[in-house]
Amino acid sequence: MSKKLVLTEKPSVAKDFAKVLGATPRGKDYFESDRYIITWAYGHLLSLKLPEDIQKEWKTWNLETLPMIPKHIGLKPLPKTSRQLKLIGDLAKRQDVSGIVIATDSGREGEAVGRFVFEWIKTNKPMERLWISSQTKQAVQQGFRQLKPAKQFENLYQSAVARGKADWLIGLNVTRALTVKYQDSLSAGRVQTPTLSLVNQAQEKSEKFIPTTYFSIDVLYQTLKGRLQLKNPQQFTERKQAESLVKELSGTLGKIVNVESKEKSLSQPLPYDLTELQRVANQLYQFSAKKTLSLVQSLYESHKAVSYPRTDSKYLPKDVANTMKDRLQAIAGFDPRAKEYIKNGGQVRLTSVFNDQKVTDHYALIPTEESPRVERMTSDEVKIYRLIVERFLGLFAEKHVTQNVKATVDFSGHLFVFRQEQVLQAGWKASEGKAVELIDWQKITTIKGNFQVNQELTSAPKLATEGSLLQQMEKHSLGTPATRAEIIEKLIKSELMERRGNALAVTPKGKQLLSLVNPSLVSPDLTEKWEKDLEAIAQGKKTAQAFLKEIEQDTKRLVAEIKDSKQEYKDFSLTTKICPECGEALRERNTKDGKIYVCSSADCSYRRRKDPKVSNRRCSQCHKKMEIIDGKNGSFFKCKYCGISEKMLDNKERKKKMTKHEERRLVKKYSQEEEAQESPLAAALKAAMEKN
Repeated sequence: MSKKLVLTEKPSVAKDFAKVLGATPRGKDYFESDRYIITWAYGHLLSLKLPEDIQKEWKTWNLETLPMIPKHIGLKPLPKTSRQLKLIGDLAKRQDVSGIVIATDSGREGEAVGRFVFEWIKTNKPMERLWISSQTKQAVQQGFRQLKPAKQFENLYQSAVARGKADWLIGLNVTRALTVKYQDSLSAGRVQTPTLSLVNQAQEKSEKFIPTTYFSIDVLYQTLKGRLQLKNPQQFTERKQAESLVKELSGTLGKIVNVESKEKSLSQPLPYDLTELQRVANQLYQFSAKKTLSLVQSLYESHKAVSYPRTDSKYLPKDVANTMKDRLQAIAGFDPRAKEYIKNGGQVRLTSVFNDQKVTDHYALIPTEESPRVERMTSDEVKIYRLIVERFLGLFAEKHVTQNVKATVDFSGHLFVFRQEQVLQAGWKASEGKAVELIDWQKITTIKGNFQVNQELTSAPKLATEGSLLQQMEKHSLGTPATRAEIIEKLIKSELMERRGNALAVTPKGKQLLSLVNPSLVSPDLTEKWEKDLEAIAQGKKTAQAFLKEIEQDTKRLVAEIKDSKQEYKDFSLTTKICPECGEALRERNTKDGKIYVCSSADCSYRRRKDPKVSNRRCSQCHKKMEIIDGKNGSFFKCKYCGISEKMLDNKERKKKMTKHEERRLVKKYSQEEEAQESPLAAALKAAMEKN
């Protein structure tokens, strides 16, 4: 019987599919049933070739070889996963395999993961595509019943290929040009550089801001405050100016000159797309974009609790409407409001959410029809799941309705405004605080002046946060929902940007890069055009070949501009410390293990830690963790509190050293000896254990 080879993106997904399709393990490499063979990638198994893989002279970094524009870039296997790639090739060549099913993530990058593999192994067997928006048993079964021809996603694949090649051409050429010209590691790219610029713009506004003090005046009535209306709210720059007016108005009566009462209705918000979810999670919980993506990916893959996360749509297709009651039923145990909506027929109030025209590759983030096992989720996963459920439940709620009253009071020609808001219908938005009783201003003709002077301070524009940056990236079409978190992390890793609490700031190195790199690459306009072109390729409105020709021209121009630049560069990472091996200055670098010093000479490989590394070794005297010191005769442990030093054993010596388990076994043995007194060996072993 012929079978289909199914390729998933991760082993965990393959395991889940195997359960649904009734396939059993075949060793550690794949699953098999009478109809399917299921195996997996580990994310990307192949990457675009590096410059040195294409031409030998490109291995050396110098300006003369730039720009590098190969006729064909080509693919190469990643060394760590080459065994899995060979296995997929062997399975595809089996005579009983009649077709291929690409079941990687349903998006642009997922398409590239699967298609690259089968392009590499050169199979001509018919290919189909599994395209699902959730990984529940029901969705997987339906997806395999409705497999689509892979050709239907050819434009999406071409868009993924074009994106990869554009990043190769722009990123590698501009990065090499900057690095060689200014003799420091300077990373630039078609998306990351304008993203860095957006952070810098917010930072410059904040740094240039000079706070000023001003004074405002309120009039008090019952529990309310009415603010004096001024054309320039910062008109009173000195307290005596405000106090002079208060003195003038004291004792006068204010006349009610206007009362406006309006009923406002606030519609239910649409469900989340990935970018908005990341923004809200950053604002509420200070989660990074990367962390939120990881959490929602786990909710999708491991818990089967939410739909496909890497979506840029907030709408649902019309055919999802008949699943809404099932989804309500699934979350009824998680949120009691779901039961109330089920009793009322499970009617979706925000009917505009169903819009096929506004659904892209995937629909909005909503709960699946599978009841969540919340006890198996981490606390952070529950936080993200609750956000998604809240938005989903809002679709079934009424609108949020309020009564807003604005009363204007005239004190000798000076107008003060009182505002009140009363919730008439909480609807999707939980009513905040106690119920407000509105003042009936129609029954009041005058009020007595009871004035208050307030000292105010103008607040500085805030630094960018990941939430606000994601919003800006989305506005300028920088990256996709799937790649924005990765771009932010790359900027931080390359020391161009740093986190300051929940805020983001550009480092001195990042500021220098923005002054050195081409102005057209700093502005988001050019990158925004490129991203729109990639989307046009995915929709079949533009060819990848035409797009890449434009990218090649842009690459030549950008490299030429850098070569001709007269800008000077100051390396802020250079320290006053000298390399003991070659005499050049040392640079300070950030790593996962902390700060290190590296030689600034390209021909010298000297490096050392800036601060000693803290080990898990405990001091025998104060029991605090000891530091690892790199000495002339090798590394050793040292306690910075007591000054005690201990030799660091090599691997052979560690093997010879008795383990705590062996110590306990021997102590137990000798303590059971029928001796009147404890044996010397047992006493020594017990003493050794007490020290450890």
